Amino acid sequence: MSQAFEGYERQYCELSANLSKKITSASLLDGEQKKQKVFEVQTRLGDAEALIRKMDLEARSLPPSVKAMLLAKLREYKNDLSNLKSEVKRITSPNANQAARDELLESGLQDTMAVSADQRARLLMSTERLNKTGERVRESRKTMLETEELGVSILQDLHQQRQSLLHAHGTLHGVDDNVGRSKKILTNMSRRMNRNKWMIGTVIAVLIIAILLILYFKLIH
Repeated sequence: MSQAFEGYERQYCELSANLSKKITSASLLDGEQKKQKVFEVQTRLGDAEALIRKMDLEARSLPPSVKAMLLAKLREYKNDLSNLKSEVKRITSPNANQAARDELLESGLQDTMAVSADQRARLLMSTERLNKTGERVRESRKTMLETEELGVSILQDLHQQRQSLLHAHGTLHGVDDNVGRSKKILTNMSRRMNRNKWMIGTVIAVLIIAILLILYFKLIH
């Protein structure tokens, strides 16, 4: 999850809780004190709206898998802000009177506070679940990146091994060529040696015949 979004989220939750208390306090006041308190609440509502807009912009700038989760959380915050505005309108209504406020204090204030507390509890639970989901998404993404890096490393190793095999094949091919040439040279040398043997044998035979003829003629005379 974006750290900027988490910062805006934390500020909004604190501001929402503070505004809820101020609205409850303003509903018990009259005259200028009430106007001053309402003005303060309305000013802070503007700050809350600004935080909502910042969270919206930040969420939409993130990848789709994270953006969908943050926008779902943002809808909860927008509903909470809408409820706060409705409470401000209610306490500033021109038809509000002392009897209505007394009735609220006597019968409805505790229920309203209970509902608000329950709503914020659900909001916090939803936020916690979404945070856990975000953690799982980050862990899955981390695992995916590690797997991808491992796959790239394996492919690089296979490529290096292929290059080594191609080089070895080329070397063996060169050795085969050298062996073939050597074989041809040895064959030619063997043929020459055989020819030389025959020539030497022939010369020796001629010499022997010549010597025998010479001895024969000498013996006759």
